[in-house]
Amino acid sequence: MIVNYKNVSVYQRSGEKILEGVNLEVNEGEFVYIIGRVGSGKSSLLETLYCELDVDEADEATVLDHDLLTIRRKEIPALRRELGVVFQDFQLLRERTVYKNLEFVLKATGWHDKERINDRIGEVLTMIGLEDKADKMPHELSGGEQQRVAIARAILNSPQLIIADEPTGNLDRDTADNIMQLLRSICEKGTAVIMTTHNMSLVNKYPGKAFQCHNGILEQVVVRKANEAKEVKE
Repeated sequence: MIVNYKNVSVYQRSGEKILEGVNLEVNEGEFVYIIGRVGSGKSSLLETLYCELDVDEADEATVLDHDLLTIRRKEIPALRRELGVVFQDFQLLRERTVYKNLEFVLKATGWHDKERINDRIGEVLTMIGLEDKADKMPHELSGGEQQRVAIARAILNSPQLIIADEPTGNLDRDTADNIMQLLRSICEKGTAVIMTTHNMSLVNKYPGKAFQCHNGILEQVVVRKANEAKEVKE
């Protein structure tokens, strides 16, 4: 099991409880949506998965066999090396080329051999269809291309889990479709994906296990009935 949450409480940085009684199981190769209105706790829940927010109240809270109730600060980098995170606003290093963005991540996670680094960057750029963009600066890329680079960054270390926070939120419909197809193809190779979104048309078009944050709780919803939740909007 990749994620096992039982009766978890999620607190915001302000100390306010935003979700309680969270039960969430994610297995290898599963695609899981977290849907809900802005401010409903979607992003805060994701932040607990990679220890940006602490988990202090739970019956059980494990991610990739790391116990979040007992994990120590010095152990968090090891957890983060086992997963990839994709943000809505890309968070690329603006002053570095695509290649240098990816090289920075590999070196920061213990890669030292230049040939291996070069080979791995070439592999992921080919995987995302941007093998000819290695020397481009982020501002020279479209929004969709920047998000593809963000996904490339997330998969560099072949993670078991990708956490994607509104990865299509700033993209037009066609570009969002392309990003979804890329994420689904990664998932089909065995990597679990947990993605927040308010875009119910994407949830319907690319079905997966879906949970909704609503009134301080997280509950599983049936994807084929997701049209009933069209009030989920930015």
